[in-house]
Amino acid sequence: MNTEAVVEFLGNVPLLQRLPSSSFKRIAEVVVFKYFEKGDYVVREGEVGDGIYFVWEGEAEVSGSVHAEQENRLEYQLKQYDYFGHVTSTSVHVADIIALTKLTCLVLPHEHCSLLQSKSIWSADKTLETSALVESILHLEPIELNIFQGITLPDAPKFGKIFGGQFVGQALAAASKTVDSLKIAHSLHSYFLMVGDFNIPIIYQVKRLRDGRNFATRRVDAIQKGNVIFTLLASFQKEEAGFDHQDATMPSVPAPDVLLSLEELRELRLTDPRLPMSYRKKVATKEFVPWPIEIRFCAPNTNTNQTKSDPSLRYWFRAKGKLSDDQALHRCVVAYASDLLFSGVSLNPHRRKGFRLASLSLDHSMWFHRQVRADDWLLFVIVSPTACVTRGFVSGQMFNRKGELVVSITQEALLRMARPPNPPAVSKL
Repeated sequence: MNTEAVVEFLGNVPLLQRLPSSSFKRIAEVVVFKYFEKGDYVVREGEVGDGIYFVWEGEAEVSGSVHAEQENRLEYQLKQYDYFGHVTSTSVHVADIIALTKLTCLVLPHEHCSLLQSKSIWSADKTLETSALVESILHLEPIELNIFQGITLPDAPKFGKIFGGQFVGQALAAASKTVDSLKIAHSLHSYFLMVGDFNIPIIYQVKRLRDGRNFATRRVDAIQKGNVIFTLLASFQKEEAGFDHQDATMPSVPAPDVLLSLEELRELRLTDPRLPMSYRKKVATKEFVPWPIEIRFCAPNTNTNQTKSDPSLRYWFRAKGKLSDDQALHRCVVAYASDLLFSGVSLNPHRRKGFRLASLSLDHSMWFHRQVRADDWLLFVIVSPTACVTRGFVSGQMFNRKGELVVSITQEALLRMARPPNPPAVSKL
């Protein structure tokens, strides 16, 4: 049996949904196929066995007892993707496992069972402390089958609430962990239903809508305090050869290496005499929290959040730090980063001095066209063709440095005048 088929099988085993895709490949290289006829004992009560058994094909029955009494005997069936056994050679089986049909099992030997342990859903070799910040932000803790928990790290962007990109990235991560690693997200559609509280965890509940040979579909609900506050629908596809063309052309922009970082731009703005003193003082006094995504604007300017400008924006971005080599992770990082400055572009033509504007994401859709690396520079080209009835619409294209269109994105956001702060209470005494 080829390794790819084994990797695909392992991705459907519930026990393994917490493992990174690299672990599937390693396990696939060391598992052993074992074959049994109907009525054969796979393992006997009291035996050590050979490791962890995964039912590849056929059915088996567990029949035995921990105690001698007949009423305590256990009987149930094991089917495809079920598993049994022990990770160490010091434990013995407490029941007989008997083949009910012709049975094929994958066996992970005891000496390789350490591959079932991982401190991160993205890497078998790195801990959350040694991972890039955005990789740690997108780490989820599996709670039980199809249920994950995410948190907002202290160093994560918040903007007064849970950042929308965090919802998109973490929900896509949850969906990705419930499909086999050969199927990669090619599209997602999401809705922001309620504001999230970054002080409490987020529960991501995954619904397996469809599992086909080449496609899988998942729905993910993000839950806080018993309420669904965000929902995402994602489709996954196993890559195959097909048609290829690209009509979109990457615009001519300066290379990211010659552009200033956000940190460098901030320092320049503190002393730029072309900017209002009130704005410079605000920049100087506001706490600066570096983002986990590095951004370099293609056309740095002297605009402020109260300066009218065209409804368009171009910038290079990449994750800070080296990411684990998992294509699912890279797509989750791109999804996370895509919401950082996206909807604000639709506010550009409406900005003016003295007006406080606010945008709130309503929905967010993405299409992944080609393989992408989120820790290498990507050009994000954003335009807002229209805004009407308090809603602004933005669309974007992401290109890699070779000029390939890798991602297309759309979003609609609620645009409103920010409410003025309540005046201080005046004593009537």
